[in-house]
Amino acid sequence: MILAACGGNNAGNNAANSGNNAGNTGTNGGNATQAADNGGNAPASTEPTPVKIFSIQETNIDLPTNKFTAFVENKFNMKINWEMNPTDGAKEKRQISLASGDYPDAYMLPAYIDQFSQADVLKYGKQGVLLPLNDLIDQYAPNIKAAMDSDPELKAFNTAPDGNIYGLVAYSQCFHCSYPNKMWLNTSWLDKLGLQMPKTTDDFKKVLEAFKTKDPNGNGKADEVPLSGSIEDFGVRLVPFLMNGFVYDDDRNYLNLTNGKVESAAIKPEWKEGLQFIKSLYDEKLIDPGAFTQNAEAFKKIGEADTQILGAGAGMHPAIFVSIDKGNKYSKDYNPVPPLQGPHAQYATHDAGGVAPGAKFVITNKASKEAQIALIKLVDYMFTPEGETNGATGMEGIDWEKPGPDDVALGEGVTAQFKPIQAVEGEAPHNAGWSGVAHFYMPKSYRDSFVQATDIYESTGYERRLYNATLLYQGHEPKELFPAWSVWIDPSEMDEASMLQTNIKNYIEQNELQFITGNKDLNKDWDAYVKGLQDLKLDRYLEILQKAYDSSTQK
Repeated sequence: MILAACGGNNAGNNAANSGNNAGNTGTNGGNATQAADNGGNAPASTEPTPVKIFSIQETNIDLPTNKFTAFVENKFNMKINWEMNPTDGAKEKRQISLASGDYPDAYMLPAYIDQFSQADVLKYGKQGVLLPLNDLIDQYAPNIKAAMDSDPELKAFNTAPDGNIYGLVAYSQCFHCSYPNKMWLNTSWLDKLGLQMPKTTDDFKKVLEAFKTKDPNGNGKADEVPLSGSIEDFGVRLVPFLMNGFVYDDDRNYLNLTNGKVESAAIKPEWKEGLQFIKSLYDEKLIDPGAFTQNAEAFKKIGEADTQILGAGAGMHPAIFVSIDKGNKYSKDYNPVPPLQGPHAQYATHDAGGVAPGAKFVITNKASKEAQIALIKLVDYMFTPEGETNGATGMEGIDWEKPGPDDVALGEGVTAQFKPIQAVEGEAPHNAGWSGVAHFYMPKSYRDSFVQATDIYESTGYERRLYNATLLYQGHEPKELFPAWSVWIDPSEMDEASMLQTNIKNYIEQNELQFITGNKDLNKDWDAYVKGLQDLKLDRYLEILQKAYDSSTQK
């Protein structure tokens, strides 16, 4: 198992989900939260507390018969009644359950499949459907409390504007996810053609031109695809990496922050100039037209073609578009391009490292006091390194073990703490952990403490490969970033902001594509495009975000 796509909504389809390496650096007090104290007086022999949890059915994991489930049921004297849902229908099922009033004691959902948005958290929190967790955390969850006390960012993610904690995010400081928009270049072709790794946007264009015209795969056909990507959220869109040489592109809502002022990047002259550059690549057939419409599965078919045809691929990591499994054909060939120096900038898109705002875990008003206590203790255990590893990776001795003297941790200068046990090919799934359902507290220091092979082209060294690649991008973000991931919008303006955000984002992306493909003319149609954004109330949208940003910085 590898540690790849924790940032994307469906990235797991392409490269396994990144939580196998996922845990935490909580205080090591998990065992202090032992079972069934139900207020502190209940004897250990009491009947297990029944709890009903809504969750999802992930591949090769059966939560009701899972070894970690049995372990925590025994540890916390609880009996979990799982309400299981397929991953592709979880969101609708969750919404239906809440709307009908027939909902469970708790929801526990991987952020990359489905979770409560900030708007959901506020809506159901105000209605009393979601219970504030503040007192439960103070009384029964020393590890959650310590983590939030020591990390203001974690506390900001979890604390609503009214001061209540209605739910907990999946806090994974995934270093490689925090710079998602990487570019991977076929360096075997680069070497064959006697070219250098590109440093500027113009260099990059020249490399793509050579890939197109100089037959680097040597088959005598002009079948090379110089540059491709796809349309999902895990760094696979082409525009941001290229646009970052002109103006900062967050690949989310196209927001910049300048001297504390929230701005739209998509109406700046530099944005227009960036589109002109990308259009020049498109016009010269250096960009695969499918990159603007295809999904990652189609992208991977290009990367894995029988004859190697892909020159460069956008993506958080290369396993999205090429196989990295043992015996793979092309994995070694694709290496990271550092951020390109353009006419105005050399930025890299940066976010919160895969932490999505909202809540993956909530307790509802259906939960008895005993169930509330059992649930918060269960989650508190997963705020310890041991608990998070047993939960996300699988039980000790089955899916991980303590490292030996020669094992090397992922992070430089970090002592190795956890060594994944490699699955044997053909062996039945262990069903010993909850994978993404157990992703709770995974700060960088914890993730860095996992053993990784030093050969970055081995599947067991893949996370090190991504770590090393990300170091090339680190520090290239603007000095000021609009923290879209941790700003809470005023509840009275949430619906308006959500509608404006959707309309404006769709409009920017539709026009971006029309300008690049030539369906709209950048010179003739630019002013009308800017006016269209004003008609969609861009100024009002920025005003709401400015207010939210100002209130978050004044706390």
